[in-house]
Formats: sequence, structure tokens, C-alpha cells
Amino acid sequence: MLGSPPLSRRKRAKIKQSTLRRCRANGRGRRLIHCTKPQLREGRASTHVQVLFVAIGSSGDVHPLIGIGLAVRARGHDVTIAASAHFESLVRDVGLEFSALGTEEDYQTITSDPDLSHVIKGTRLVIRECCVRILRDVYELVADFHRPGESLVVASALALGARIAQEKLGVPVITTAIQPMIFRSLYATPRFGWLPMPVWTPRLVKRAVFRAADVYADSLARRAVNELRTELGLPSVNRIFNTWWLSPQLIIGLFPEWFGAPQPDWPTHTILTGFPNYDGGDAVEVSAEARKFLAGGEPPIVFTPGSAMRSGRAFFEASAEACRMLGRRGMLLTKFHEHIPETLPEGVVHFDYLPFGGVLPHAAAMVHHGGMGTLAQTLRAGIPHLVMPMVNDQMDNAARLADLGVAEVVKPSAFRARTVADKLDRLLNSTDVQTECAKVAEAFQNVDAPAKTCEVIEEFAAKVL
Repeated sequence: MLGSPPLSRRKRAKIKQSTLRRCRANGRGRRLIHCTKPQLREGRASTHVQVLFVAIGSSGDVHPLIGIGLAVRARGHDVTIAASAHFESLVRDVGLEFSALGTEEDYQTITSDPDLSHVIKGTRLVIRECCVRILRDVYELVADFHRPGESLVVASALALGARIAQEKLGVPVITTAIQPMIFRSLYATPRFGWLPMPVWTPRLVKRAVFRAADVYADSLARRAVNELRTELGLPSVNRIFNTWWLSPQLIIGLFPEWFGAPQPDWPTHTILTGFPNYDGGDAVEVSAEARKFLAGGEPPIVFTPGSAMRSGRAFFEASAEACRMLGRRGMLLTKFHEHIPETLPEGVVHFDYLPFGGVLPHAAAMVHHGGMGTLAQTLRAGIPHLVMPMVNDQMDNAARLADLGVAEVVKPSAFRARTVADKLDRLLNSTDVQTECAKVAEAFQNVDAPAKTCEVIEEFAAKVL
């Protein structure tokens, strides 16, 4: 069992109606701002603002903030992206300033660690390497960047050093929540791979599970966080990943309400702006070879286990064989050539990297890991998903796609050619799935999520600077 059973459409509609009612007021009379329309204050920031984006993670975590950064710069503000040195050329190639958090060697060490694809060990690795190890680096970077009245920070939730700088120095900080699973809820609880909680799980049990998770997470991060806080004259904190890690000033959810409906117990200062849908297309075009392949036959099935996946040999072997069984063309995407079988079936090709925005509209289906950037581009293209979730938010993301009626889910242990072929055959030949995919794709029409996000950032700046 990957997670809680998918919610029925009736249940999803009931939750949405309840959420919309609570967008007016909650039980204590506090106004909620979980709506997609910015509501901080009217008007736009008229002053020039220096914005530091702190992006922690792999491509799916960094690309969205690059896309938003480009949109912010287009509105006349200065933008700097802080991320792993692995992304320096990508950032500089689109004309943004860059500051490195960790070296290329650090990035390769993390992404090559087999623990990264383990449900429990992967969480431990992320906290240790993406939160604790660079904690002081993030704090010092934010402190150096801070110009009272002139600058603000937009940071990934994992950028704990930014939260400490916010408390110590008064730095205005916006937390970005790329995935709904960032928000705990006793209502529509995220589907965690390490401990699935069905929808009927009593809230008392859910609270106990969250408390136990906090004990574990605190054992990994609390010492480093509180040592730095003590040095700075700040009081100690605990339950770091409960609510403390999220900015008390503003949280921007980078997904739409129809994908992650706000719950009554989410932070009240949360605004959803939608999927940024940036994948480096401004810097990387679809190659002539790929364009020729796409135009040379029926729409292919695209396969990727994620940009940071370093143990994908079995995934691509099963994928290539599934294409052979189905008699379908396929595109295998990975920069790790050793993962690709030496001999591929006719009509199956390999590319190191291609921007999804230029490829998926010409594809038949997408087989992926459930990363937010990948699934958002696939939803926009209006094609079915076959999802093999492994760690972190991927289980919850996969369940949400299944709830929408656009995906099937397969466990990594069951990702075999026959299973993959059967599931793809059902997806590709289901009228219901195709109808739901088309409906979801329509939801992207006339929606400019980066522009919405810029408006929220500018209005925040007008309020706090």
C-alpha cells in the first residue's frame, strides 16, 4: 500500500466546499488567505527590490525558483539565486546572479548515495545534507545579502538558516512550498510512504504520528539548529519541521488549489499561486535530433526516474522492454548513460536531457517518479501519467494524480516490463483517463502562475519594506 486510499470525487468535492467556506473565516474568526488571488494589500510595490531566492534540492526544487526569479527580474527587480554549484551555469545562462551553496562534488556525493531512494534513509539524508550541513552557510548568505528596507528572501522550506536570520536580523522571508505535503493536516492528511494513514484514521492517532515524526526529525536537526541559535542569542526551538521551519510572515504554495486543496489547519498566511512550470526551456531548446524523432512517427512514451536518480538501470530496462511489448515508440531521459541498456528496441531512443515543455505536448504518456516539476509539465501537456514514487513527497503526489483520474501508480518493487506495459495499455486506451487529462490541461489555459507569484512578492515587499 503506497498511501491512503484515493479520495472519492464526492469526498474531494465535500472537502473543497468546506475549504471555500473556511476561506471566509475559521472557527476562531481569523481570516484565511488560502485563495489563489493575492490578498496582502492592493497595488504593487513601486520601489526597486533586491530578492534572494534560496533553492535547496535537485532540479525539481531549483527550476521553479529560477522561473519565478526570471519573472521578478522582468518586473524591474534585482534577483540572485542561491543553490548548489551544480546549477550555476543554468542560472547564469539565463542572466541571473548566482551564489553557491555547496560544491559540485557535494551535489554528486548526495545524489549518488543509494540512501536517497530509500523511504526512511532518504529523509535522514536530506535533513543531514540539505538542512544541517549548509545551515550556517545559508544563515551567513542571507545575513550578507540583507539590506534593511531594500531586500527580501524567498526560500525553500529546507533553508533553515533563512528562518534563523529572519528571527535574529529581521530579514523579511517568504517560504515557498513546492508540494502540498509540506503542510501537515488532520483533515486531508498527506499520504506518507513511511506510514500510510487512511482517511478514516482518528485525529488523535494522526497527532501521535506527527509527534513521533518530530522526535525523529529533531534528533537529526535540533542540535545544529539550537547551537547556532544559542550563539546568536536566540532561544532553543523544537518540533522544527512542524511549523517553525515555515515563515510566519508569508508562505507561497507553488501549486493550484485543484491539486492541493487548502485545509482548515494549514497556516493562515498561505497563498497558492500555481505551478511555475519552468524547466530550463529558456536556456535549453529541444535538440534537432529530438524534434526529428518526435515528428517521425506516433507520439512516444517518455520515461524518466528523476534528474537525481543514480540507480535507474532496472527502471530503463523495464521501460524499454515495455515499449517493445506494446509496439510503441519511447524516449528514455537520463544523463547517466550507464543506466541505458546496450541494445534498445526499434523506435526507442535515449537523450541526456530535454525540456519537458517542448517535448510532452508531442508525447502519448509520461512515466516518472512523481516529482512536482515533472508532474506539473505532464498535467499541462494533457497526457496520462504512470508514476513510480520512491521517497519524500512522491507518494503523496502520486496519490493526488490518481485522485484526479489521470494516473496509475506502481511500486518500485513491481516496476517490471509486463506490469508497466499493462498499466500503460490501460492508460492509453481509457476514454475516461483521456477525458480527465484534457480537463486538467484546460485548467492551465490563461493562467500565468509566475506573474501571480510576482504580484504576491511585490505586495509583500510593499507591506514589509
